Amino acid sequence: MDFLPIKRALVSVTDKSGLPELARFLTAAGVELVSTGGTRRMLLEAGLPVTSVSDVTGFPEILDGRVKTLHPNVHGGILADKDNPEHLATLASHGIAAFDMVVVNLYAFGKALEKKLPRPEMVEQIDIGGPTLLRASAKNFASILVVPDPAFYVEVMDALAANAMQAPLPLRQKTAAATFRQTSAYDAAIAAYLADA
Repeated sequence: MDFLPIKRALVSVTDKSGLPELARFLTAAGVELVSTGGTRRMLLEAGLPVTSVSDVTGFPEILDGRVKTLHPNVHGGILADKDNPEHLATLASHGIAAFDMVVVNLYAFGKALEKKLPRPEMVEQIDIGGPTLLRASAKNFASILVVPDPAFYVEVMDALAANAMQAPLPLRQKTAAATFRQTSAYDAAIAAYLADA
């Protein structure tokens, strides 16, 4: 689809700069926010309505937060092709609500490298859910807007404001390409660390 209506967004970020402004913009436009852990707390403290991912999955965050979003109720809502009636029927049959926007950035592995943390602590800085959410969203850019970096927030808000809260395809493709560049660089940094550790 050329223009994607934005009605439901998953927000889970390490770098929270600019997030209150983006979240207020989305909430004012009637977008439902779904979030995890510290991001959810920040949004609640800002007085914004936000649904917990645990309420979406029906399952608590476990293993010290290692497992939060790895669930069909999340990834089914991200990976469904909204132009495919069979995909939409599958979501409906399982009671899964689609996402239209994913705002995620990754654990700061580079900063952890600079601190020269012990290996067990470095391993905990390897993000699993974040890259999975980002890659799934970027793959499905035809049906979802992925926002991998606060640097895109103003451009995204401007585009949505100019298009009645609908994300144009060129923007979705642009942020998808940026997402794959970021996840590739992230994996490369981890691979280099493990090879030298």
